[in-house]
Amino acid sequence: MKKQILMGVFAGLMLASGVAQAQDAGPAAGPAKPDVKAVQDWFVRCFPVQSPSPCDMFQELDDQRTRQRVVSLSFAFVPSLNRHALQITVPLEVSIPKGLTIKTDTYTSPTLKYRRCDRNGCYVEMAVDNGLIESLSRSSGTGAKVNISADNGKTYGLTFSLKGFAEAHDDMVSQARAKAKSVQQPGAAPAAPAATP
Repeated sequence: MKKQILMGVFAGLMLASGVAQAQDAGPAAGPAKPDVKAVQDWFVRCFPVQSPSPCDMFQELDDQRTRQRVVSLSFAFVPSLNRHALQITVPLEVSIPKGLTIKTDTYTSPTLKYRRCDRNGCYVEMAVDNGLIESLSRSSGTGAKVNISADNGKTYGLTFSLKGFAEAHDDMVSQARAKAKSVQQPGAAPAAPAATP
């Protein structure tokens, strides 16, 4: 049962990234728009759909010259399991067997394995224990890296910001729990949506 719920979370994360891309395409893209709230360098996004994980927090970094995505990270919270799901997207041409790691000034993750690749990049999609979230929240620095290995053998550190990570996480968890509670109690008033930036 837990595996099915987590697979639903990954499907939701893919839907979330698709909706976000469709919004960039213009107003005719579709009606299901998420509530998005900026929390320093992170965004908390909640979708108007029933889902095991109705909210996530994300950060995407693009190359300023090419406007291509360099790395994106999305953390979702599953209230019914008290667990998190993680999706990291990196460019193609990575060494699939080597996976990637997340490194801060005080923490290095175990190797995280890629789950799939498509024309937009390669993805780590997995359930993560709450210890990873706590480690990122407690980091004394404001930056971290996703370390990847390329096909050519070189290692690259893709930098992302931890500014606002703990606050965004707390906001996401609070909203996800409120949405889950309103779904469990038929007739309850819906949770207040997040403010849009």
